[in-house]
Amino acid sequence: CNPFSDERLAIDERITGSSAGMSANDRVARLVQVVSSRVNQLEAQQSADLRRYAGAERELVRDAVLFDLYHRYMDAFDQLILQQVEAGDESLPVPFAGEALALLARRGFAKDDALRYFAILYQIRRAYYFIDRGLIGRSPCMKELRRHLWNNVFTHDIRLYERHLWNRMEDFSTLLLGETGTGKGTAAAAIGRSGFIPFDEKRGCFAESFTRTFVALNLSQFPETLIESELFGHRKGAFTGAVEAHEGVFARCSPYGAIFLDEIGDLSVPVQIKLLQVLQERTFTPVGSHERLRFRGRVIAATNKPLDQLRATGQFRDDFFYRLCSDIITVPPLRQRIQEDRRELDDLLASIVQRLTGQPELPVVWPVPADYPWPGNVRELEQAVRRVLLTRQYAGDPRPLEADWFGKLRAGKLDADAVLAGYCAWLYERHRNYEEVARRTHLDRRTVKAYLAKAPRC
Repeated sequence: CNPFSDERLAIDERITGSSAGMSANDRVARLVQVVSSRVNQLEAQQSADLRRYAGAERELVRDAVLFDLYHRYMDAFDQLILQQVEAGDESLPVPFAGEALALLARRGFAKDDALRYFAILYQIRRAYYFIDRGLIGRSPCMKELRRHLWNNVFTHDIRLYERHLWNRMEDFSTLLLGETGTGKGTAAAAIGRSGFIPFDEKRGCFAESFTRTFVALNLSQFPETLIESELFGHRKGAFTGAVEAHEGVFARCSPYGAIFLDEIGDLSVPVQIKLLQVLQERTFTPVGSHERLRFRGRVIAATNKPLDQLRATGQFRDDFFYRLCSDIITVPPLRQRIQEDRRELDDLLASIVQRLTGQPELPVVWPVPADYPWPGNVRELEQAVRRVLLTRQYAGDPRPLEADWFGKLRAGKLDADAVLAGYCAWLYERHRNYEEVARRTHLDRRTVKAYLAKAPRC
């Protein structure tokens, strides 16, 4: 069950008999104690062997055994993750694997099943680690984002995943939407580093390091003439300047990982057509070659562009869009997160300051007004912290909104909500005060804040 869902919370409370006021750590500790105690009772009665059970009883015992095993080795998995991050692309030995696999064998798991479940437990821990630590925030929209990302890795039903989809997720693409600076790359990395990686018993390590399973490419960084080379690679002499062969992202993608195509909304239609063929056929041809190569891995794409408008004007093909959107995840803007929970900004500040200084508290007074809308989102906040540490000051982003908004207004591309949202944002840029915007628009303060949360940012 999704650990970031309300359903999981309700299940935990029902099993442990705990109240809603109990802390998450205490609730999990009690749950582990309850399950471990019952598994130990089964062991004492020599009844912890799956082969003694059938049907629903067998599933229940299996789930309890796996839950107990996961928490028994959770700290060891965490240590392995940290060590693997430091080690890089060489897969590290797993010293506790033999013990864990032997325990599964004693409890009736066939060898292939034991290897698969051991790999899934490691996958679960990686997914939790990267989603929980990479995307912090207590606002409802961030809780929903974490829940959605988990489902993107394991589906809404972990039983469906572990029975039928654990080695078939390459067929599921993901489209991330959101303003620039919101953390789409972090969300993509959490998915890409959380795929299933089989355990190689002979080598005593996982088949590949998760640090190799995520390959990112920002499409806006390259001119049209080089995009195909970066995507598909090229052979030596394929074009002027191709003095040596080059592997594109599709060739570099791990069969256990994903490629991340950022700024997908900037692609020209001809390149969209070629990418569509790759996604449909799972093969690609390097520039200057006739060899068809197999692509294995997931595709994650992201954009801050209004795809609905681009599709309406023919700049973004419908068939390409539908091939990309097995799942669509919206990463919320920082102003929405803060509006939903004021503590969100404090949590983010503490995290950024800790990363930069090793201390959780800012050593100077935070100079930014509480109602600043953060048009650059989390990326702007990170740079603001750096500037405050250097100069003790941050004046905010001075860029006006009117160029983009007035252009769309003149072109008749805005509905009534977008007109009012843009106007509220335009007023707020000048007055930096919700009450003043409310006075000028004859709206109440709460409505103004709601429109500001909808206001587009570049």
